[in-house]
Amino acid sequence: MQQRLSDIRQNRRRDTKNDSEKMGGRRRNQILVSLAVVMFLGVAVYFRLWSIDYSASSYDTELLRRQFDLANREAVDESAEWRLRYDEEAKRTSQCLTELKQLKNSSKKDHDATYINQKLEKLLMENKELHEKVEALKQDLEAERLKCKSQ
Repeated sequence: MQQRLSDIRQNRRRDTKNDSEKMGGRRRNQILVSLAVVMFLGVAVYFRLWSIDYSASSYDTELLRRQFDLANREAVDESAEWRLRYDEEAKRTSQCLTELKQLKNSSKKDHDATYINQKLEKLLMENKELHEKVEALKQDLEAERLKCKSQ
């Protein structure tokens, strides 16, 4: 009888372990199924949003391309205008420099130092002003380039 009672107790322990393992397995299966459902719903929502965005973005792409082409043409025109201004100022500056060199060379030959000095000072002042204008144009050109790049 004692033996029989110990056998029954061991069987109950095994049954209790099996029941708890079955409950854990069921709980795990429920979690996995709910996870799969949530993942499926997430993928479905993602594809829905992607299809909406794709149809809108095909029109947006064409619009952006047109805007970019227009902005690019405007930037090229403005850049050409600034380049022309820069070239004109550079040409005037080089002319002043050549006149200055000619005066320096001729000053060695001429004895009228006061006249030459006055003309030299005048040319130096004009040269300085022209250099300042060229620098201002360079800065304006750089500012416009940065402005065009930021757009």
